[in-house]
Amino acid sequence: GHSALVTVEVQNMVVGERSVLPALAAAVAAGGIMEHIGSLARAARAAGVPVIHCTAETRADGLGGNRNARLFAAARKMRGDTPAPPGAFDLHPGVGAEPGDLVLPRLHGVSPMTGTSLDPILRNLGVSTIVATGVSVNVALMGLAFEAVNFGYQLVMPRDATAGVDERYVEAVYEHTLSLVATVTTTADVIAAWRDAG
Repeated sequence: GHSALVTVEVQNMVVGERSVLPALAAAVAAGGIMEHIGSLARAARAAGVPVIHCTAETRADGLGGNRNARLFAAARKMRGDTPAPPGAFDLHPGVGAEPGDLVLPRLHGVSPMTGTSLDPILRNLGVSTIVATGVSVNVALMGLAFEAVNFGYQLVMPRDATAGVDERYVEAVYEHTLSLVATVTTTADVIAAWRDAG
């Protein structure tokens, strides 16, 4: 079936130099994650594979956002009453949104499948396989993985295009959980598959 590249939260405030999650941003930098996602995005566009960026945003007044988990309280505490700086929610320049890409922001929840129109849009595009990239293995990618399978998609995860905290946890999650629901692969193998399919 047709595939789509889905990036999760590859935004300045998450994976950039001024991230509100410095340990996660450090893991992204150390693993060359943005370079790998950038390579995947370029290869996808060249192969005619849809590129969909799932982003997370909050309003300055917090309206419509969740208050039912420690994660959200921590984010509010870090942010305080100051609005996000300009460009905070923008896509990281390492992946850059091209005009043909889709950007699906969400104001609530911890993962994109139920927080955005991702599912109906993928169906409209005839997509049956999701190539999931971005952050974090701890929360959003884990949510996307289970939701993708529950919604009937094949899931492919190029491990070197994903990150989380800390390294031991990420390894354990891939070994004991994600490998059971996804085809775990590499950026290079996904790019080769798209090239061969073309």
